[in-house]
Amino acid sequence: MNKVRKLIIGTTLFAAMSALAVFNTPMAAAQEVPGKRPFTHGDRMLGGFAGAPLISIALKHKDELKLTTEQVSNLEKIRTHYQSQVTSPQQQLTAMEKEIATLTQQTPANLIQIKAKIQEAEKYRSELRYLRVEALENGRSVLTAQQQDQLKSLVRSTHDQFRKQPGQPS
Repeated sequence: MNKVRKLIIGTTLFAAMSALAVFNTPMAAAQEVPGKRPFTHGDRMLGGFAGAPLISIALKHKDELKLTTEQVSNLEKIRTHYQSQVTSPQQQLTAMEKEIATLTQQTPANLIQIKAKIQEAEKYRSELRYLRVEALENGRSVLTAQQQDQLKSLVRSTHDQFRKQPGQPS
């Protein structure tokens, strides 16, 4: 019975840590896929931007993208709104993960309580993911098709530069 309990606890810990790793690390940039919509989740990049939202990247490159004053204003409003919306769920998720970690350290661990906390944490992750998608879609609607293509090229070239750091084989 003790071995089964350890297996269940180990599996639960592994699942929780895997979920943390997946949701807290930036995803690799998506490869060019015909018909794929720009600005989707996989279009984030690694390197210096570390998964920064494309809205922030667009604002950083507003001159290259030739953004109008109105576009800059709209993108800043979208970013500010997004940041204000994610603060509370992110804090709740962080607190929830700390609770899960504490619960898994107890002997014997209350698996029912751990499972409930994990499910509650997933609600916050889901909300954060939706808010990100919503902000990206709103940001995409501000840019012209040409600006969207330019932004994708900027992101891709910057990503390639970070991948080819000195001392790294090409």
